[in-house]
Amino acid sequence: MLALLAAALFGVSTPLVQHFGKGMGAFTTACLLYAGAAAVGAISRQRAQKEARLLRSDLPRLFLMAAFGAVIGPVALAWGLQHTSGASASLMLTLEAFFTAVLARLMYREMMGRRVWGAMFLLLAGGVALVIDQGLSGGVQLWGLLAVFLATAAWGTDNTLSRALAERDPSQVVLGKAVIGAIATALLAWAFGERLPTLSAAIILLLVGATGYGLSLRFYLLAQRAFGAARTGSVFACAPFIGAAFAIALGDRSGSWIMLAGGALMLIGVALHLEESHGHEHRHGTLDHEHAHTHDDGHHDHVHDDFGSGSHSHRHVHTPLQHKHAHVPDAHHRHEH
Repeated sequence: MLALLAAALFGVSTPLVQHFGKGMGAFTTACLLYAGAAAVGAISRQRAQKEARLLRSDLPRLFLMAAFGAVIGPVALAWGLQHTSGASASLMLTLEAFFTAVLARLMYREMMGRRVWGAMFLLLAGGVALVIDQGLSGGVQLWGLLAVFLATAAWGTDNTLSRALAERDPSQVVLGKAVIGAIATALLAWAFGERLPTLSAAIILLLVGATGYGLSLRFYLLAQRAFGAARTGSVFACAPFIGAAFAIALGDRSGSWIMLAGGALMLIGVALHLEESHGHEHRHGTLDHEHAHTHDDGHHDHVHDDFGSGSHSHRHVHTPLQHKHAHVPDAHHRHEH
């Protein structure tokens, strides 16, 4: 549900960015979106007893996440949305799940069975159909869609990098990433001489950034904590279909049979990935870490008196354990297959 909520918020944001960002520079648009996201991160921060704090050693990864996810991704999307249709751009964003899953496999060795690889093939085939569709519409439309493709690759990289910070306070991660991204894109907007937006457009994009990027990223990180990067990315792939439907509701009439076929392939791919189930006997080694947890999940059986009931965060040790149950590649199930 967290991943679906993140998808809905981000999906609706895409056609809104296209509609209210018309005539605005790509760097300015990205700056406003992540300034709004930073406000959400600042407001929603949790007490240290509830969530693990960011560490100084996390900063290099946070800067990389900001570079891909808060600079390259939104700038490429903002430019692409001004040069292609909102519906096709929204559907192309489904490829973010493809990049996230493949990179999660390469970087973290997350298990991907035949069903998942089949789903990734369908997503890629749907993306190719969208490129062909926009190529037939003209060169400018195609370049716009390729810019959106670059955004999906950047956000897929960002999603995979963020997996290592999924156990940290998501509001701190949102705040740090958003502040870095907003400052970087503001400086780039100034360096390239982009004009200032109107007050009404700025307010709307700040609100879109707060919900579609700030709240969405917070929910995404919480979902990623629960069941891994690849699967969160797959559920999040519902966002483009929500965005495409919303773009059509706003008056986008650029649809074609090729676009419909590409969207259908992507939808089947998402459904196939969500059908996956994985379980086997596995062994947990000794693990020493800190993250928000409860004592009713079968993995946290330590005893202490200084925390109340419910979710809380502190450093704790897991003793070796061997058992069998359905699982996903969360913080406690990163064994090799």
